[in-house]
Amino acid sequence: MGGSIIIPVIMVSTLLWADPTNIYIWLVMFVIFCFGLIGFADDYLKTIRRSSHGLSIKSKFSLQVLVALTVAIILYCYSGFDSRLNLPFFKTIAPDLGLLYIPLTIFIIVGASNAVNLTDGLDGLAIGPVIVAFTSYLAFAYLAGHVKIASYLQIPYVAGVGELSVLCGSVVGAGLGFLWYNSYPAEVFMGDVGSLPLGAVLGTVAVITKQELVLILVGGIFVVEALSVIFQVGFFKMTGGQRIFRMAPIHHHFELKGWPESKVTVRFWIIAIILALMSISTLKLR
Repeated sequence: MGGSIIIPVIMVSTLLWADPTNIYIWLVMFVIFCFGLIGFADDYLKTIRRSSHGLSIKSKFSLQVLVALTVAIILYCYSGFDSRLNLPFFKTIAPDLGLLYIPLTIFIIVGASNAVNLTDGLDGLAIGPVIVAFTSYLAFAYLAGHVKIASYLQIPYVAGVGELSVLCGSVVGAGLGFLWYNSYPAEVFMGDVGSLPLGAVLGTVAVITKQELVLILVGGIFVVEALSVIFQVGFFKMTGGQRIFRMAPIHHHFELKGWPESKVTVRFWIIAIILALMSISTLKLR
């Protein structure tokens, strides 16, 4: 339940330094608080009540969708936000999804939340790419919130979104503090109370900054971890017991191949940094 240390630090830091009248700040704070409660309830049942499963999958997923739906509807109805989808590498193609933007937002927020949760399986494995991803979105938020820079880079300008750079910086700072104790061998473990809200906030920031599809690149580690589980389970059921990987999520596959835990973690960090640098390149390759 180490995430119960991270979340208050992020929230307090953001409230101290961000504009309290900014709607995007409060939307993200709502997400981090609600997903934090969901994760806390799950961890509490597992660790304090000694329940073997915590919250049921159905209950956890339903609550996540409910929170994401609330955010999606507020964004869709907010006059300063539009439902066009920004495509990386293309400056003139931005299809207006209309009401379809609501299910897309739900998918991104809930998907990012659970993808980060799946990645949190080794010491320092999840928080490293989280720090890298939020560093990238710190830059995206600042640039998208500056009308002249956004126009020059030909990215969507979103009035007021620059304030989210404060929140992203808070996540980076809190993550670095947590990593000090979560690095191998870990003294503190994140738990669902940390991984679920961090992933959800990452997805929310991606939607608000209009860099939704770039999240696939920025959070490539999380995407691969989630897909490895989906493919493993699907292939197992289709073939009657055969596996693609030795174990899923995929970081356990490399462990079973003989890689030390610290090597798996550091190499995943390196990949996360490379992917983040590639995502920044989308600002100019248009």
